[in-house]
Amino acid sequence: MQKIFFEIQIDAPSEKVWDVLWSDITYRQWTTAFTEGSFYQGTFEEGSIMKFFDPNNNGMYSRVEKNIPHKEVKFLHLGEIYDGVETPQDWGEATEAYVLEETEIGTILKIEIQTPEEFKEFFEEKFPTALGIVKNLSENQL
Repeated sequence: MQKIFFEIQIDAPSEKVWDVLWSDITYRQWTTAFTEGSFYQGTFEEGSIMKFFDPNNNGMYSRVEKNIPHKEVKFLHLGEIYDGVETPQDWGEATEAYVLEETEIGTILKIEIQTPEEFKEFFEEKFPTALGIVKNLSENQL
């Protein structure tokens, strides 16, 4: 399992950054960095299952491990979805956490990912672009 960290300063309050991350319209915008047409289904209630899809309805499903609105959300990735069929994966503690820390000038968004080696390069390539989009949307939609 590989640990990867990303961090970006955003000149907007944490509530705004949170809304950009998890509101349906803006989620679809910033996740184009990974796959054009990405969307999710589910709620952010702790213990609930979230499904993350590409436009062909393939993707992954995860359990919400932690949700403190405007501060932190953490997902445990459980498996893949192909043609609507959920297939559990033995990824161990494959997690993705989003932590928002308020500062005097805005918010520091920190991402911590534990991922199998096979996905590390993908995240390292795509996440900086995604965070740039989150920053732009957060700062320009005040």
